[in-house]
Amino acid sequence: MIKAVIFDLDGTLKEFNLDTKTCRIKSINLLTQQGFSRSLFSLDESAFDMLKKVKESQIKNAGKTQDFSKIKDIIFSVVEEFELEAARTAKIFEGIPETLKALKDMELELALCTISSEKTTDYILKRFQLEQFFDAVVTRDSVFEIKPSPTHLEAALDALKVNSQEALLVGDSVKDIQCAIQLNVLAVGVTTGLSSLEDLTRSGAHYIASSVTDVPILVEQLNRKTVE
Repeated sequence: MIKAVIFDLDGTLKEFNLDTKTCRIKSINLLTQQGFSRSLFSLDESAFDMLKKVKESQIKNAGKTQDFSKIKDIIFSVVEEFELEAARTAKIFEGIPETLKALKDMELELALCTISSEKTTDYILKRFQLEQFFDAVVTRDSVFEIKPSPTHLEAALDALKVNSQEALLVGDSVKDIQCAIQLNVLAVGVTTGLSSLEDLTRSGAHYIASSVTDVPILVEQLNRKTVE
């Protein structure tokens, strides 16, 4: 029985309009200023993936003295700068408030599990008056490891007090799907954001939807099968 639906934010409930290229360039420049080789990083990877490389590099080279937490704060600050800029002009996808209301009317628990910062997420929720629908919000600031680490999704499950078999994760990226599968949570890939239909399918998504608006019907069907 599905008791909770956990959503990603960017590319799932709202358009993904972050200037990723400029954000990554600025992140790489700052990391090189901290003494890391520019060749270690690529414009094809997110700032969070870059941080993962920094951490691995520090573990491998125990002699390095850089404070990882300080470097992490620097990069997170850069990402938040671009997130907030994007949030001011972003649009939510059609039918999102109505869909969230329909799910709440079904007496489901709802949560956000997003790699966006708490400040950015709060801004989006208030701007589009969506905060009333969510029982829990787990941003990157709430956890030590973000998606695709299962730790991120696990924090959302704990906040809602539901187990993995009682939840559905809805997201637009392969990382969302990978995160769900590691915890045996049903994964719904939506084709409104970063990853293609092929990528979502290949990553193991249990269901594919063209929009979040398809989720209430899916939950009804799943719960009807459980009762039968």
